[in-house]
Amino acid sequence: MPKLLYKDFTRLTHIKVCDILPSPDQPRRHFDEYELSLLADSIRQNGIIQPLSVRMGDDGKYILIAGERRLRAAAICGLRKVPCIIHRTDNLTAAYYSIIENLQRQDLTVFEEAEGINRLITEYGITHSEVAEQLGIAQSTLSNKLRLLRLDDELRRRITAARLTERHARALIRLPEESRSSALDHIIAEGLTLNEAEKYINDLLTPKQAEQKPPMPLRKAAIGDLRIFENSLNRLVDTMVTAGLSARQEFKESRDFIEYKIKIQKNAPAPKKENSTQLKIC
Repeated sequence: MPKLLYKDFTRLTHIKVCDILPSPDQPRRHFDEYELSLLADSIRQNGIIQPLSVRMGDDGKYILIAGERRLRAAAICGLRKVPCIIHRTDNLTAAYYSIIENLQRQDLTVFEEAEGINRLITEYGITHSEVAEQLGIAQSTLSNKLRLLRLDDELRRRITAARLTERHARALIRLPEESRSSALDHIIAEGLTLNEAEKYINDLLTPKQAEQKPPMPLRKAAIGDLRIFENSLNRLVDTMVTAGLSARQEFKESRDFIEYKIKIQKNAPAPKKENSTQLKIC
């Protein structure tokens, strides 16, 4: 695709406001009423200094390429005609003109810019590299702009109202969708700079690990084999008997337990009581 240039236009002419239709490819979606009223006051005093750009439409109408704010302000002033330059161009080139004109004047929000670029790609089937070349930006820059469209309309509105930068918006995209709104609340409430916002989001993505107590050392198995345990008990009872105690052991096994019981006769007189030590092994 050749480089787009403003060319093939006729002389300056004046066209009725009612004969100019808005561009379907206008990337701007929001027009501030207060700013329009200020522009209308300026037009009343000084007229329209920069002509509008239009192209021929059907039925004697003209389609606006660039200058919709001026056209709206002229209507507020009650002007019947506005100065225009008529371009002989196709729909695609007109769409490029509309975006480029706004970009050069820095009139678009970052989201309006992204939406305009996306329309060029989806509606006209232009590749990313071709659009980047025509707009004079790197392809990586174009891809970053398109990523902004992952944010929903409400987040876009709030970012625009808070006058946050494109990089603020791109940082939010890194978060899961369900976390973006609360993160934006914090960024706006605290008035975070770009660097502060990026650090805050990095902290959300990589939270500090909670301090963990060192795990308790595993107790080494004292019993490796029931036979060893049984032999140990037998030796214990033998030792008691040798020491002059009246001791005996009992063994009982059920479905769930193996039970060993050691009974030691006390030397104290009656009433006699029995102490027993029971060990249950599941």
